[in-house]
Amino acid sequence: MPSQRIAFIGLGIMGGPMAANLLEAGYDVVGFNRSDEALERLEQAGGSRAATIAEAVAEADVVISMLPDSPDVEEVALGDDGIYTNAKPGTIHIDASSIRPDVSADLAKAGQEHGVRVLDAPVSGGEQGAVDASLSIMVGGDKADFDEVLPLLETVGGTVVLVGPHGSGQTVKAANQLIVAGTIELVSEAIVFLDAYGVDMEAALTVLAGGLAGNAILDRKAAGMLKRDFKPGFRIDLHHKDMGIVTAAAREKGVVLPLGAVVAQLIASVRAQGDGGLDHTALLKLADQLSGKFADTGLSGDEATPADS
Repeated sequence: MPSQRIAFIGLGIMGGPMAANLLEAGYDVVGFNRSDEALERLEQAGGSRAATIAEAVAEADVVISMLPDSPDVEEVALGDDGIYTNAKPGTIHIDASSIRPDVSADLAKAGQEHGVRVLDAPVSGGEQGAVDASLSIMVGGDKADFDEVLPLLETVGGTVVLVGPHGSGQTVKAANQLIVAGTIELVSEAIVFLDAYGVDMEAALTVLAGGLAGNAILDRKAAGMLKRDFKPGFRIDLHHKDMGIVTAAAREKGVVLPLGAVVAQLIASVRAQGDGGLDHTALLKLADQLSGKFADTGLSGDEATPADS
């Protein structure tokens, strides 16, 4: 049985299932979260709760954070009640959030000043990947630290790769989000196109998924998209944030992303219409509207928005 004590901060759509998988593997997990409901689920799975971040990390060997955005991670890591002030020397902080690469690099420097070893380890795979422990995890940081926590990461992920120094994990995640957003948009446009011609939609998507057009969106998301079911697995709000990260990072390096820029604006449009709480496949809703179709999902952005952590 693993001997490491894990502090898990942020037990939302992704963090909750990840913590549960760690518990099932025999890790000792103590959680901190803003909502009691998430902490109750953790306790039911065999974990324990902490009243503060300081309490959660005090005796931890590894701290994992899964939070919405860069400012959230900075507050949790750098605050007086935060990780770096209260963790014991030698603790490893794995930040599984999707944040700016430069912020991850700065956090690694701040952690080093407090004797905390930091890895940026954003994940891809959505809620189902978190539940199934099949996430793809892209890690930035020192190889020795990566090797030390690799068994832990393999408990929650199916593909775990060290992609470079601090911040590299976030850079790869930004590229991942660029590809995912573009693919969702193209699948959305294909669905509207096919629907206009009255073909058997399920049959059409099945054959498309079996050819060169096959992709994970068709495999995992198409059934819900055909039903116009945009219950969130990954919210438009969060993908909007991620597209801001990739477009800003690209501009900093002089990289031109013409298609990415368009998709970023389409996501921004869905969000501006009040649908930020819907799943990112709600790009289909916009594709419907642009072609004169107004699908009623029966689910507003406000009703769909889950707890942030």
